[in-house]
Amino acid sequence: MTEIFWLIPFVPALSAFILAVFGKILPKKYVSFQACFAVFISFTISVVSLLGLLRISHENYPIVKTLFSWIHSGSFESNLSLQLDPLSAVMALVVSGVGFLIHVYSVGYMAEDKGYTRYFTYLNLFTFAMLLLVMGSNIVLMFIGWEGVGLCSYLLIGFWYEKHSAANAGKKAFIVNRIGDAGFLLGIFFIFVLIGSGEFTAINKAISGGVITQGAATLIAILLFVGAIGKSAQIPLYVWLPDAMEGPTPVSALIHAATMVTAGVYMVSRMNMLYTFSGVAAQIVAIVGALTAVYAATMALTQNDIKRVLAYSTISQIGFMFIGCGVGAYAAGMFHLYTHAFFKSLLFLAAGSVMHALSGELDMRKMGGLKKYLPLTYPTFLIGAIAIAGVPFFSGFFSKDAILTQAYANGQYFIWALGIMGAVLTAFYMFRLIFLTFHGQERIEPEAKKHLHESPPMMTIPLVILAFFSVVAGYIGLPVVLGKNLNWFGRFLEPVIRVSHEAHLEIGTEWLLILISVAVALVGIYIAYVFYIRNPQIPHALVARFPFIYKLLYNKYYVDEIYNAAFVNSTVKGSEIIYDHFDLKVVDGAVNGTGSATNFSGKILSYLQTGLLKDYALVFLLGAILFLGYLLFF
Repeated sequence: MTEIFWLIPFVPALSAFILAVFGKILPKKYVSFQACFAVFISFTISVVSLLGLLRISHENYPIVKTLFSWIHSGSFESNLSLQLDPLSAVMALVVSGVGFLIHVYSVGYMAEDKGYTRYFTYLNLFTFAMLLLVMGSNIVLMFIGWEGVGLCSYLLIGFWYEKHSAANAGKKAFIVNRIGDAGFLLGIFFIFVLIGSGEFTAINKAISGGVITQGAATLIAILLFVGAIGKSAQIPLYVWLPDAMEGPTPVSALIHAATMVTAGVYMVSRMNMLYTFSGVAAQIVAIVGALTAVYAATMALTQNDIKRVLAYSTISQIGFMFIGCGVGAYAAGMFHLYTHAFFKSLLFLAAGSVMHALSGELDMRKMGGLKKYLPLTYPTFLIGAIAIAGVPFFSGFFSKDAILTQAYANGQYFIWALGIMGAVLTAFYMFRLIFLTFHGQERIEPEAKKHLHESPPMMTIPLVILAFFSVVAGYIGLPVVLGKNLNWFGRFLEPVIRVSHEAHLEIGTEWLLILISVAVALVGIYIAYVFYIRNPQIPHALVARFPFIYKLLYNKYYVDEIYNAAFVNSTVKGSEIIYDHFDLKVVDGAVNGTGSATNFSGKILSYLQTGLLKDYALVFLLGAILFLGYLLFF
């Protein structure tokens, strides 16, 4: 059953190739059918492979399929080989499963777009790149997929390239990620030099065998994490992700939920032995994740663009995943990645449904009272909000609680406190979004209200499916306090995450931590209710009383402006100076000077090529006289 697992990434790759070459002559219905069906096949193979994996002894993990020898230089060799183990199986299921629903949703959302075929080509290519990233058996293939999702994000974020803002957002995402990827590439080079192989099994053997020192492991782990900071939008390289909202909403769902931003979390989990061995690097991962979780949540408090609120939410939730990985609870971090894929894709697609109903409106100040107009979008959106807020019995509660409990159990009390703060802020800003969008007074523009309608089934059916999983997905990882055997997700990943600092608390302490997690979620929701339903004047009063704080949060701490002043503008001005004084005067001067000298030489030589016989005879005579003079006098 596992023999065909290597086909998982290549089916959408083949579909992308067919659409790229023949897309212009293919009927629109065929384009959407093929694009969706290709990802569905990948999902089916992922399910079959998982079932086969469950029947194989742990000693046989991972299953590796080598297609051919790719790079062979001296003693270094890297194969085009894919692997199947519990970690890659989980990621393949998430990417292909959620990706399929997003593809189906896109059929309705992008139905009238003139770039329909191009869109699905990019979407299939994106799916291929992410599947290659998570299924490669070595860090070289991971890097190829890593760069592939970076390229596809550039293409999809800037999909509507006629818009200046969309084109700039695509470039911003691409450039910021190249900064992080420079660190990632250096980490790979150090692995080659010190270990001599990029295979994950070889790296783990080198670490357990003492081939590299703890200092070298720390250096490599930090450099790899620099790449993760860029790809997963953490402090300080998070600035590209909010602007990525310029792309089509299904793209936002795919990037934020199942693909690109989760790549960094997967990488740290895949390299868990390296980070555990380092210790220092793991602590850096936890600190960056905790700070980002709170920092991004504060910016979501004041945003009015419905998609930007969700964008900052993604940055914050990825921070929670890194908290899990950083404190040694890699399974908990991956569990939150898994549950987050469902409720975050649900939230983005539901936001897209709201936009569809309001003819593209994004400003929550121009919404309100939509509950009665969107009978399917509203309850699914509400389920997603409840799940991400961490309310009990919904998927987000189980995964977020697992992370916070492990942070406390491992003595990371400051990290735990930041996580609690991030949790209460999450509950508040998500229900601020719910209340401003669906409840209260209607603030809908008259023109938008004329066309107000629920989305078609092609868009609402994926919402219902994702809402279902946003509720039930967490039940495969129940808290350890209820019994270790009930945490099926953690036990499934144990063969891959062999070294973990997961600790266990007394039952009373663990129940207390669970109650605290529940309390902060309910407190956040209640405060949002008081602010935006019971007494809507409170937010205005707070803005009037603390205008500086509000402006600081609303303008996102002016980080974009600082980056523009410190890096972008200085780079542009420096480039202009180099262009004016070096490129034009030195480079162009040398090239133009060479041309002018050649032209001048040609003019001089032209006097020797007049085409008149008398001139040639005169030259011949002068030459003869000079020759005779030479013979007579020398």
